[in-house]
Amino acid sequence: MKRVVALDIGSVRIGVAVSDPLGLFAQGLTVLNAEKDWLAELEKILSQYDEPMILVGLPLRTDGSEGPEAQHIREIAEKIKERFSGLALEFWDERFTTTIAQQTLLQGDVSRAGRKKSVDKIAATLLLESYLESKKR
Repeated sequence: MKRVVALDIGSVRIGVAVSDPLGLFAQGLTVLNAEKDWLAELEKILSQYDEPMILVGLPLRTDGSEGPEAQHIREIAEKIKERFSGLALEFWDERFTTTIAQQTLLQGDVSRAGRKKSVDKIAATLLLESYLESKKR
């Protein structure tokens, strides 16, 4: 299995996680600044792996339908596809990943500043873990 690089895209920050070569585990990598040239940073990350797949979190509504937020993510994904045309890109339901990440950090008694720095990376990791688990079945 190829490595999977997961993106939890927000308006301010983008959490990034990567799978191990066997597709068994997810590891949080970094948080990119969405207000800067994050695609250049993503390119550096992707270049470290042999043709990874890109997994983009899709913010679906609680009933599973797509709203304007999901459409916005699809538009961003088009830019990613254009820039990295040789790589496969898939969407994955990201409902509640950020909420779960925040709750986990709160339970771990992480400071507000610490939560702000790492919540997106953890959300990307949860997104990727969910995807990898579905592939095991």
